[in-house]
Amino acid sequence: MATAAPAYPVTFEVEYPARLSRWLIFVKWLLVFPHFLILGVFGYLVELTTFISWFAILFTGRYPKALFDLAVVYFRWDARVTAYLALLRDEYPPFGGGNPEYPARFEIEYPERLSRLLIFVKWLLAIPHIVILALLALVGFVVYVIAWFAILFTGRFPRSLFDFLVGIRRWSFRVHAYIWLMRDEYPPFSMS
Repeated sequence: MATAAPAYPVTFEVEYPARLSRWLIFVKWLLVFPHFLILGVFGYLVELTTFISWFAILFTGRYPKALFDLAVVYFRWDARVTAYLALLRDEYPPFGGGNPEYPARFEIEYPERLSRLLIFVKWLLAIPHIVILALLALVGFVVYVIAWFAILFTGRFPRSLFDFLVGIRRWSFRVHAYIWLMRDEYPPFSMS
């Protein structure tokens, strides 16, 4: 009897849209500019709290829950903006990373305990993922351009291209959560 592998505790899902706006593809990059300004500053704050969390994990084996929740808010907000900018959704993303209804969802389970030793080498262990993700990003850009034209002419995002771009981002989020000390489980080499 085969057992299913446990699900990875970091998820990113985007609902597939039936139709997308043909004109919005021209201005989405401009519309997300306010989000990028705030997320840029917020990102620095999360980096600082990750640095603080590194010491907390070293001494207690725990990621401070309030700092963890702050990082989740950042990732959730980034996930929504990314989905919008990548043409995966037409609904303008809400400001903030609370949990309002939005068709792009990011979740991460809070770990009760974390390894005190892994915090020293996670960045090193993630290098193979980073190399593969960099190559996938190049392919992803080509897929994005093809999808842009498909939306322009048909109003639809080809499903296989949609799944590919969501998969790249899902993989990236898992690696980021690992590097940012939020999980100890090594991320799978998988887009699913």
